[in-house]
Amino acid sequence: MSGINKVILVGHLGKDPEVRHLDGGVTVASFPLATSETYNKDGKRVEQTEWHNIVLWRGLAEVASKYLQKGKLVYIEGKLRTRSFEDKEKVKKYVTEIVAENFTMLGRKSDFEQSPATPTHQSTESKIEDEFTIGPSDESGDLPF
Repeated sequence: MSGINKVILVGHLGKDPEVRHLDGGVTVASFPLATSETYNKDGKRVEQTEWHNIVLWRGLAEVASKYLQKGKLVYIEGKLRTRSFEDKEKVKKYVTEIVAENFTMLGRKSDFEQSPATPTHQSTESKIEDEFTIGPSDESGDLPF
C-alpha cells in the first residue's frame, strides 16, 4: 500500500509571491503563508502562528503572481516536500515546503477588485459565491478565464 502525502492549509500570505523564470521557460512562485490557531491557557486566550513555505509551479505560479498579494486569505492543497542544498560555507541545509497543487482565493470579491480580471470558479462543487479556485487544470499555461 502506498502512502498519502496531502496538506491542506488556510492562511494569509506573509508577502507577495516571489516569481522566478527557470531555464526552459518554467515559472515558479513562492511565498510564506501564516496559519494561526487560538487556545486558552491558564484562562487567557493565546494565539499561535505557524509559517509555511509555499511553492507553486508553471501555470499555477503565473496565476498566483497575478492574483495573490500579501495579507490575502487563501486555501491551499498540496504535498509536503523536503529538499537539501549547500550554503555558501558548504554546510548542508534542509528546507521543508508545501508544493501547491491548487489554491482557492477566499474572501469578498471586493478583496480582489484591483486584479486585472475576476477569475471564474473552477471547481465542480461551488462552496460559496466568493471563492475562486485555481487548480491543476491550469498547468497548461493558459489562464482559466
